[in-house]
Amino acid sequence: MKGFTSVLACLVLSANAVSAFGMTFAPKTKLANGVKNFIPRGGHISSPLVQPVGVDGKSLVSMNSEASSSDALTVKGGGPLSGVDVPLMMYFAFWYLGNYFYNITNKLALKAAGGSSGFPMTISSLQLGVGVIYALFMWVAPDARKRPTINVDDVIKMLPVAFCALGAHSASVFALSAGAVSFGQIVKASEPVFAAVLSQFVYKKKISTAKWACLPIIIGGVVLASVKELDFAFSALIAACIANLFAAFKGNENKKLMETDGVKDRLGSVGNQFAVVSILAFIMSIPLLIVTEGKKWGQFVELWNTNPVISFNLIASGLYFYGYNELATMTLKKTGAVTQSVANTAKRVIVIVGVAIVLGESLDPIKLLGCGIGIGGVLLYSVIDSLVAKKE
Repeated sequence: MKGFTSVLACLVLSANAVSAFGMTFAPKTKLANGVKNFIPRGGHISSPLVQPVGVDGKSLVSMNSEASSSDALTVKGGGPLSGVDVPLMMYFAFWYLGNYFYNITNKLALKAAGGSSGFPMTISSLQLGVGVIYALFMWVAPDARKRPTINVDDVIKMLPVAFCALGAHSASVFALSAGAVSFGQIVKASEPVFAAVLSQFVYKKKISTAKWACLPIIIGGVVLASVKELDFAFSALIAACIANLFAAFKGNENKKLMETDGVKDRLGSVGNQFAVVSILAFIMSIPLLIVTEGKKWGQFVELWNTNPVISFNLIASGLYFYGYNELATMTLKKTGAVTQSVANTAKRVIVIVGVAIVLGESLDPIKLLGCGIGIGGVLLYSVIDSLVAKKE
């Protein structure tokens, strides 16, 4: 376990240094419900997925929200990889890998603990706790990360962001415990619908007519995908929609926070920002855990001690969750909102199809069609304003 958790830690450490990363799994074992479980071979690392590449120190990759499609990625230099922004490529690679493995390990932990009727809130809270442990380690480890210099007023201003982060994460975990991962991801892809409504009517930020026109496409795709969903559950649908609502609020509140004078400077880095939000979200989750599943805590402890599927996958999913979210934030900082939206769309396709295959979930043609339409609508929503602006 110790060796493998160090490999998982590389997911976050790669945000600060370019390093090799690889993973092998022992022969797959099956749970009672037939779901395959990944158990590592003592943290053995082989067949690195990404190898460090030397560069001249100059990033010649241009990826931002203003770039045209032909200029979105510009590589200059003598060799085929000369001038490539290797850290940025690593951010993307580990962001995708982290999200993919998070969805698998999270689902395995939830299933082993009894699904939606088991301990979804407990697992959700402890996943945040795993991330908190890592964040604190980064602050106390020598030369790892400079601690923030925030004050009480800053913490109070960060509470809305932390609460929304908690709501989005907990609702997502419950949605994935109640239904298929692929279905939950399809519904979560409709987040722009919630973001558009909130921006327009709550935060008074006008959404273009072109973007409004994309929303029926997204909604239609989700509805079509739901028609043929074998593991459909209204509880999963409702929970995923609640997660979207919290995520939309979080995006707007986070933007307000970063526009507050001095907060950004006192936090010091994107990593510190995510760490503080994670700590606050974890603290807020404890009362919720006690109210919802506190009476069953003894049962969970017994399962933890007797079922390694739960303990291993919970710790792994917590590290993956923290790592891929921090890397996604760093990717946004190095690129732009549109670039990340397009990348996030591609990520969902990989996760939906890849996880469905690994976990044996249904991939009905109608479901795939609805998935394609919905995610295509999200992609169009992300770039439509730029396309319209070019024609004008």
